[in-house]
Amino acid sequence: MKLQEYQSKRLFAQFGVPIPDGDVATTPAEAREVAARLGGTVVVKSQVLVGGRGKAGGVKLAKSADEAGRVADQILGMDIKGLTVHKVLIDQAADIADEIYLGAVMDRAARRVALMASAAGGMDIEEVAATTPEKIITVRIDPAVGFQDYQARQLAFGIGLAKELVRPFTTIAHQLFDCFLSSDATLAEINPLVVTGDNKLLAVDGKVVLDDSALFRHPDLAALRDADEETEAETEARRHGLSYVDLDGEIGCMVNGAGLAMATMDVIKLYGAEPANFLDIGGGAQADKVAAALRIILADPKVKAVLFNIFGGITRCDEVAKGILEAFEQIDTDVPMVTRLVGTNQEEGRAILAGAQMATANSLAEGAQKAVAAARGNL
Repeated sequence: MKLQEYQSKRLFAQFGVPIPDGDVATTPAEAREVAARLGGTVVVKSQVLVGGRGKAGGVKLAKSADEAGRVADQILGMDIKGLTVHKVLIDQAADIADEIYLGAVMDRAARRVALMASAAGGMDIEEVAATTPEKIITVRIDPAVGFQDYQARQLAFGIGLAKELVRPFTTIAHQLFDCFLSSDATLAEINPLVVTGDNKLLAVDGKVVLDDSALFRHPDLAALRDADEETEAETEARRHGLSYVDLDGEIGCMVNGAGLAMATMDVIKLYGAEPANFLDIGGGAQADKVAAALRIILADPKVKAVLFNIFGGITRCDEVAKGILEAFEQIDTDVPMVTRLVGTNQEEGRAILAGAQMATANSLAEGAQKAVAAARGNL
């Protein structure tokens, strides 16, 4: 789950990270009121969960409250990479002397949290890593001893930070790490962390990604989910406990298990087509959950064929078959479908689907080939 910039910075502030004064507005009038309260020059920033807002015209300066209202009127309703701007953040403009990057991320290979810093703040960190990786200084935190001061100083000295800023940088690094751990985040970054004209550090932008699996421990953070940033299908899938990601292809996929779902998408690509979605119904899925998953897949107008790839372990093949038939009773569709049922109660599942107009397959390769052929009208 991704947090909006204003939500991320407010979360940082709870742990002591310094952020600019500011507030969110949903109308030009509200933007004007916030800017008048702040006084001076403000920055009006679109709040959408996508990068490149500035290049798209979604971040602008305003030197007065009236100008802030006009700028907000221009930004609200904008389409930025397919997302509509419904909110703007009005922040007091910072006197920026320099920009640095500071972020915490889960390093799965090292099985530790990694803290990274770079003198190339304000830039896409992935671009920095690809073009000038030497500009990124990284330390990995041993969970047995925690984040140490010497590691924070290693980051500060590594990016050439001025001596008088090392102590406040160390404090902010610890605060960011505490925020990361306490929130069960998978990413928490400040980009940029600016050095102001009076030699202070200020987090003028922020990004936090939370671990969905840990949200039950954080109802306050779960409540921050922005429904405007989800498609209707993603909202419906989450309501039914399904892992769903909308993609651009034509083959709908229903699979149990994330690894098997990734393999299924790869094999579909191998045979010359593209998956329309990632959809993991999970282990032990009952008929009603399978029916909901199929409804979500068939609601996508791009879908020209559906491939069911079910490996029955905890999930029983007969329950999946019942869910498919239940969905057929609710949806009138002529989209061709291919089913591969292997594992627990596979014979029972195949018997249930025997009367349905569906192609069957004994292997993933065969199923993918048939689904691709069906999408092209050749099955």
